[in-house]
Amino acid sequence: MAFLDKLKSILTGGRLDVQGRFELVREAISGTMSKFYLARDRKTGELYGLKILDLEKTAAFESRFVGLKKPSEGEVSLKLVHPRLVKTFAAGLTTDGQAYVLMEYLEGPGMNSVILERSGKLRGKRLPLLVQMAEGLRAVHTAGFIHRDICPRNFICSKDLDSVKLIDFGLTVPATKEYMSPGNRTGTPNYMAPEILRRRSTDHRTDIFSLGVTMYQLCAFQLPWPTQDVTAKAAVLHDTRKHVDIQEICLGINPRLAKLIDQCLSVEPTERPATCDMIHRALLAMPSEGEF
Repeated sequence: MAFLDKLKSILTGGRLDVQGRFELVREAISGTMSKFYLARDRKTGELYGLKILDLEKTAAFESRFVGLKKPSEGEVSLKLVHPRLVKTFAAGLTTDGQAYVLMEYLEGPGMNSVILERSGKLRGKRLPLLVQMAEGLRAVHTAGFIHRDICPRNFICSKDLDSVKLIDFGLTVPATKEYMSPGNRTGTPNYMAPEILRRRSTDHRTDIFSLGVTMYQLCAFQLPWPTQDVTAKAAVLHDTRKHVDIQEICLGINPRLAKLIDQCLSVEPTERPATCDMIHRALLAMPSEGEF
């Protein structure tokens, strides 16, 4: 069956009949604005990732952009096509009137789990993963969007930790002036750039800050600003206290990698790498050594 025919067969009258089409094997993740299921196609047996958005919470988020004709998460996801991004097959409304996004099911662990476990499988694989993470975020920026929620939870690794893909475009916005105005304080606090908390103008460099925090955590198994706080208060540290020097924790880290991560964590956006392409090229030029 051709790919387009397969997608058409999933829909009923232009809407997705979830129960009729899929066996919901399990609820894999319950997010802040959605539920995510491992779904098996009843006809083909194929596995998919099925995200069902919470109507009230999604509406509350979208209300921040009244009059801007903000693209939905599904519309954004369908535009983001790259090997380092989760593949989206279809998006729209279910027969119950709920918004959904149907995507490939990524079987491996979330990077947050890998970090929490301090996985020994990371030895010698961190740098290749960092390269792929930068490549994925670069693809989002090249497509004209700001992800707005870069953190380990939103990177899914392969089982062998040889590859990684960026997921979750629920907070993603177009990289245009009206969406970069002060006031949109969305994101995960421990990874949030100072300009977001301070209600200043933002751009793609907010993602670069968050990527820096994620890179630091992947290398050091701890946050740059160690804290047990997961509320917005945690982000206050990001421009009121100097982060712990990663070279004090990771004795074998390449000084060039340490410097790159440090630059990404700069309080001032102008002092961070200007683009993800710069980060990607810098990482490609580094040798993979020891733990990294």
